[in-house]
Parts: sequence; C-alpha cells; structure tokens
Amino acid sequence: MELLTQEPRRQLPPLYSQEAVDDPLVICKFFTPDAQWTWYVIEFDGDDVFFGWVVGFEQELGYFLLSELEAVRGPLGLSIERDLHFRPTRLSEVKKLHAK
Repeated sequence: MELLTQEPRRQLPPLYSQEAVDDPLVICKFFTPDAQWTWYVIEFDGDDVFFGWVVGFEQELGYFLLSELEAVRGPLGLSIERDLHFRPTRLSEVKKLHAK
C-alpha cells in the first residue's frame, strides 16, 4: 500500500506556508503499529519533506522524510502506516491527545 496517496498530497499545504498560523491544521497521521511513534503532518514540499508534530521519545515540531517513513520498520518488522480514519484536526487538539 502506498503510504501517501494523491488525496492527502493534494490537501497538504506547501512547506513554510503555515508559519504565521497560530493553530495550523494537521492533515494526516502516520504511526508505527508496533511502537509508540506517531507523525502528524502539517506541511509537505510535494516530494519528500514533511513538517509536523512528532510523538516519539519526545513530542516536538520538526521535519521528517517520506522516504524514511517508507523505509523504517518497527521492532516487530511492521512498516509505518497512514491512519485512514484520521480527519484534519487543529494542532492544539492533536497535542491534547498526547498531553502528559
């Protein structure tokens, strides 16, 4: 299965376009089914570079690559998946889901 299909590609704003937005919209979510990592995508360069909220060892905004998400495997050998049920959500709401 293709990790990033055309539908979310069309919805994703270009990199740096949301810098002035206080509470940007998170368009899609990727996760490891066999680990505790989640990537919430806010922007995309249209090729390989995402910007978004990453929940792993820490929780932080940052850049990550589609090519890396496609290549990495979790501890049980499972590949990263896109949450097909995720609907665009404001970043503030996503952060509430992971409040410590």
